Amino acid sequence: MAASRLIILGVAVAAAGGAGYVAKNMMAAPPPQVIVEQGPQGPAIDLTDVLVLGGDVPMGATVGDQLEWQSWPSDGINANFITRDSDPEALAKYKGSVARVAMYAGEPLRRSKLIGEGQSFMSSILPSGSRAVATQIAADTSAGGFILPNDYVDVIMTRRSDTATTTGGFVTETILKNIRVLAIDQAIQEDEEGRRVKVGDTATLELTPQQAEIITVAQQMADRLTLALRPLVDTQEVVTDEADYLVSGNGRRGTVRLIKQGEVSEVGARK
Repeated sequence: MAASRLIILGVAVAAAGGAGYVAKNMMAAPPPQVIVEQGPQGPAIDLTDVLVLGGDVPMGATVGDQLEWQSWPSDGINANFITRDSDPEALAKYKGSVARVAMYAGEPLRRSKLIGEGQSFMSSILPSGSRAVATQIAADTSAGGFILPNDYVDVIMTRRSDTATTTGGFVTETILKNIRVLAIDQAIQEDEEGRRVKVGDTATLELTPQQAEIITVAQQMADRLTLALRPLVDTQEVVTDEADYLVSGNGRRGTVRLIKQGEVSEVGARK
């Protein structure tokens, strides 16, 4: 009996201690609340709607529906950008514009990259002081058709010789060097599918006025004109020697030098 009572008494004491511990925790004060003070908010970023391209626009293509307004930080806007504040009707205004150069999605539209109203495309992309001259070509005279717009070429003239001492009866000469190709037929850039072959009948070349006269005379004299494709790394070469003897003599512009049967004569152009 004594042992039973001791066990019961021990259980009762343990239960009482546990109840007291629980009651103490329930009555304890809650932990202090931590208050985080927020500093003053930074200034709001001022935004301005800028006219940007929603898709790629190839050179010579119409802008069409590839325009949209996009919010830009006002501090990062260039003076050449078109904004809604300065030109709210820009979406409709530039929809029919033609790209002077290739433009890409996300790029802000610039008026300098568009062809001015009433201007033709070729005259707008031609650098100041240059001339665009069309030259007849064929696959066998244009690097097998691998010459594309914006490539650089040498122009080689082949003509029949009037002297019996010339081997084979032909004379070949590079009359122009490092000449930029503006277009092949009506194509002014590589097609959208990335094809690297363009066989055409006419190459339009970017020439100086003097070079335009040279190739005009060469077309009359030559049995064939061939375009030789230059490597890209050579396009920065400064050319100092060309077939200037074909035109201009004694300082008179428009003078044509004729070579016939080994004899050289000069004929002044008619005014």
